[in-house]
Amino acid sequence: MAAKDDFGRAGEQRAVDHLTARGYAILDRNWRCAQGEIDIVAVAGGSLCFVEVKSRRSELFGHPFEAIDERKRRRLWRLAFAWAQAHPDQARHRTLRLEAVGLIGADAGTARLEHLVDLL
Repeated sequence: MAAKDDFGRAGEQRAVDHLTARGYAILDRNWRCAQGEIDIVAVAGGSLCFVEVKSRRSELFGHPFEAIDERKRRRLWRLAFAWAQAHPDQARHRTLRLEAVGLIGADAGTARLEHLVDLL
C-alpha cells in the first residue's frame, strides 16, 4: 500500500471525525458505482450531504479545493443523484448538498482542516 493511499485514508477518517463532532450522521463511506466514488455520505439536519475529501501534504501544487473544478462538481452531483436513487428511503424528503473537506499538512492527524459546507 502506498504512503499516499495511507495518507488519503487517514485524511478521510479525520474528515469523518470532524463531521461527527459537528452532529453529522455518517451513512456511507467510499460508495462506488459505475460513475465513480463518493468519499462520505452524511445527514446534517434535513440535508443529505455528499462530502469530497482532499488531502495534501502542502500547498506546493495548489490548495486541495482547487482540485474540485466545475467538471468534478458535475460528476459529484451525478454521483449524489445515483446514491439517492440507490437509497430512496434515506434520501426521501431531504435536500441534497455537496460539501468538501480539505486537509493540508504532513500528517493527516494534525493537518489544517477546512470544511466547505455548500459547494455550488
